[in-house]
Amino acid sequence: MNPRSEAVNLDPSVTRLPTASNAPTEGGDHPVPVLDEVGPAAWREANRQLLAKALGEWCFEEMLKLIPHGEGKYRVDLGSGTSYVFAARPGAFGWMKVDPASITRSATGMLGNSIAEPAWDALQFLTDAAPSLGTDASTLATYFNELSSTLAVDAARIAHGGHTAAELREVGHTELECHMTGHNWLVANKGRVGFSASDVRRYAPEARQPVRLQWVAVHRGLAEFRGTSELSEREILARELDEATRTRFTRVLTHAGLKPDAFVWMPVHPWQWEHAVQVLHAADVAQRRIVPLGESPDVYLPGQSIRTMANVTTPGRYDVKLPLRILNTLVWRGIPPHCTLGAPVVTQWLQCLLDSDPFLTQECRTVFLGEVASVTVRHPYLTKVPEVPYQHLETLGCIWREPVAARQDASERVRTFASLLHVDSQGTAFVAELIRASGLSTEAWLQHLFDTLLIPIMHVLYRYGITFNPHGQNTLLGFDGNDVPRRLYLKDFVDDVCVSFTDVPERGPEPDGHDHVLPRKHPSVIRQHVVDQIFVGHFRYMAPMLEEQLGLKERDFWKQVRKTILAFHQRNPELRERFSEYDLLVPEIPRYALNRDRIVVTRYTDRALRHALYPNGTLPNPLAHD
Repeated sequence: MNPRSEAVNLDPSVTRLPTASNAPTEGGDHPVPVLDEVGPAAWREANRQLLAKALGEWCFEEMLKLIPHGEGKYRVDLGSGTSYVFAARPGAFGWMKVDPASITRSATGMLGNSIAEPAWDALQFLTDAAPSLGTDASTLATYFNELSSTLAVDAARIAHGGHTAAELREVGHTELECHMTGHNWLVANKGRVGFSASDVRRYAPEARQPVRLQWVAVHRGLAEFRGTSELSEREILARELDEATRTRFTRVLTHAGLKPDAFVWMPVHPWQWEHAVQVLHAADVAQRRIVPLGESPDVYLPGQSIRTMANVTTPGRYDVKLPLRILNTLVWRGIPPHCTLGAPVVTQWLQCLLDSDPFLTQECRTVFLGEVASVTVRHPYLTKVPEVPYQHLETLGCIWREPVAARQDASERVRTFASLLHVDSQGTAFVAELIRASGLSTEAWLQHLFDTLLIPIMHVLYRYGITFNPHGQNTLLGFDGNDVPRRLYLKDFVDDVCVSFTDVPERGPEPDGHDHVLPRKHPSVIRQHVVDQIFVGHFRYMAPMLEEQLGLKERDFWKQVRKTILAFHQRNPELRERFSEYDLLVPEIPRYALNRDRIVVTRYTDRALRHALYPNGTLPNPLAHD
């Protein structure tokens, strides 16, 4: 049966899934946007919004110099001889929120006079800015593709209209992911280098198309299964595949004269099977070291990362993280072998440590969604060659993660932290909609948010010297029936968990031999994960949203965050030394420039390893003072 037209039985965590890419479903759902429905008006509006974002973020990262140009207005002069003038509102950390409707472009005309006209074209702005960005033509051209791809998807969403913020309140966790619009900080946040337009329509989260995974059997000479102590390889297969499917897959191997127990079974993303596995692993496929078994009986939806798939046929089954050989939001989206190897042991260590903490488990009720099993497949030839770019070495493997659906309460709605910043086509921020629906004052609702989000993260940071990478997709919030945040869910442990290199007795023995997935870092770097992902990456945008839509002054927002941190300090005086070690209230913090890293620093050089970001200057911390 074609999954594009198949009806899927969904639980409350996934609602109103569209059944085709260009037709409404029963119940009045909107049609899913497709790229060929974009018209001039939607294209101009998508550009106008992205141009404002680019001006704000590139000036924030000091890629471009911001010049005051009268009250509330600013100017950027570019090496191409053009200037952009716009109205902008100063915000926290030195960021400027640019008004898209205010932007004008001035260029010298044929007669030598400067002509100012309304500006909306983000691609024109990129080419105007090229001489000022300090990059090369090859990088600029590839980034142009990423920017154009992002615009195409954004314009399709504008043409379609999308759900209102009020409608999104009724959408479950898995489908809500499909309505989001990408990374807030990165300008070209849907570059997806490697995907065609048809691939975007089929596999991107905004397409909301159910996907069947391709299962393969990989010979044990190539593949290694690992799981937590509670999970054997057979138990994973029994949980993920029904008996009839396991019998069918076994028959494929026996009919080929192969012994089923000589192989590790694993899912593969269908795009990856077509574009990477059958190419890079052609020798293994030909020699029956990799054997295609057939499609999964269940269908999945991708999250914002694209490579993590949630089961919508049987939501209690595991989420599956699968490599994709596409470049998106700074890195190739493969899965490093050290991550697949280390995921179960890091999960077991963290859950044994944190689940025995009564404050986290009983008072906060924090949920840690573990990566409980994995399969690692190393390339038999390329792994022997030094300095091979990592995109070629991370093409086959998988990680099974506990799903939200298996841990949430019956009346609880779980949403990503990032979803709070979503703005619908009418300009309503999702966070403002949730606050209005709760019946609470803005300050009271925010206190619930700050307590739910910050208290567990600070507890783990200060008591154990451990930090997650609490960005908007890894950090989820459980809401009660009144849309009030009540508890925190954290995921993506492997490669995103760091421990301080200082001695912390509460951590106890750490897993040996896993430095790659448990990197030891200086406390100031550990702290920066919280500062960058929560304060700079999310609160920087949320505070002005709430001032504009609900009237809460931005300075009062930051005062309330600071009070939450200080209240935690007062309740835990025994951790006083660690408050200064991981100080969240320092006057200045390092600036990590994500957009600059892609365009100026890393560019598109094919590297052997993912590189670490390095600070570029400092930012004033709005939490430093009342």
